[in-house]
Amino acid sequence: QVQFVESGGGLVQPGGSLRLACVVSGINLTRDYVVAWYRHTPGKQREVIATILAGGDTWYDDSVEGRFTISKDNAKNTAYMQMTTLQPEDTAVYYCTAAHIPTNNRYWGQGTPVTVSS
Repeated sequence: QVQFVESGGGLVQPGGSLRLACVVSGINLTRDYVVAWYRHTPGKQREVIATILAGGDTWYDDSVEGRFTISKDNAKNTAYMQMTTLQPEDTAVYYCTAAHIPTNNRYWGQGTPVTVSS
């Protein structure tokens, strides 16, 4: 019933940009949810890179601070991750998640791969 549909990943050269989108259905991101983007590379631990609260406050991991921007369009029930100045170490599968604060339920997207290579 709850569905996260991610898109926007692909192959990009170092220094390039991509915009990831996460279209959500089955829950309302405007109420009591924290949205977060994670990424995972084989051989490394999955890491959270950005979060946004229902009220709009944001947090970024040091690895992406100043380069990535998380946002949310409540009317479209969609979350975004704008990524700029991409580097090879940004290569990973990127996941959109939402955590429901009252129940601690967490929902995950299917992941979209990003490859940064010349």
